[in-house]
Amino acid sequence: MTELRKIVICGVGLIGGSFGLAQKSAGVAEVVGIGRSRASLEEAVRRGAIDRPAEDWAGALDGADLVLLATPVGQMEAVMRQLAPHLSPGTLVTDGGSTKQDVIAAARRALGDKIGQFVPGHPIAGAEKSGVAAATADLYQGKRVVLTPLPENPPGTVAAVRAAWEACGAVVSELAPRAHDRTFAAVSHLPHLLAFALVHEFAGREDSGQLFGFAAGGFRDFTRIASSHPEMWRDICIANRAPLIVELDAYLAELLRVRVLLASSDGAGLEALFGRARAMRDAWLESVEPPGE
Repeated sequence: MTELRKIVICGVGLIGGSFGLAQKSAGVAEVVGIGRSRASLEEAVRRGAIDRPAEDWAGALDGADLVLLATPVGQMEAVMRQLAPHLSPGTLVTDGGSTKQDVIAAARRALGDKIGQFVPGHPIAGAEKSGVAAATADLYQGKRVVLTPLPENPPGTVAAVRAAWEACGAVVSELAPRAHDRTFAAVSHLPHLLAFALVHEFAGREDSGQLFGFAAGGFRDFTRIASSHPEMWRDICIANRAPLIVELDAYLAELLRVRVLLASSDGAGLEALFGRARAMRDAWLESVEPPGE
């Protein structure tokens, strides 16, 4: 595949809608949307994220070059089973799921001998807001997209999906599925879990009104991602629960160490911990932010 003429997006929210806007900007002739909500699809048309909605998979896939599944990971298998009978040999499928081993297992069950047409992917460009109203054409500019190719994928198939994401301005890399899930349990799924838990704990207190009334920038920054889509993050946490529990246990152990330092009034120990954490975060920021930003 050297040129994408028709793309189908299932789930035209933030991820799918931004992909559609970016592909239209890149010159794709037709972007078709399919999903559960007719109102969302009509909104996507109004915002230019898709050209038209499809009534069913048979019509959506007719002449399609690429399908992006941008639904919560818990819905992936059902969606794949619906599209599989209508999937022609010339149509590739990728996804935007935040977990990969479960999605790949679902794809093997649903797609059968068409599994080679599926190239698993994960755009690392989400935001705390969801829905097509939050979609932007530049969401993926300079952002990382991870592909986790399968043994059954011909090289040209992976290259075509890579090119589609690069057309959105993304920087594409590859990981093995297990390494992907372990990595993102630590750097993405755990922070979301912690943010949700902290806000939920405050909300359950008798003085929650006072707490939220006085909360300011630090609380807002720490809990920003607690505004993320609950259904999506429910599915992610359940799907990746084994590595996520490992990371949660490690964090609990670290919290216990901090508690010991506090209980013993160990100011030097706290300062050393804070200093090392700040140095590591500053080094990370310098590595990911362009000069001057």
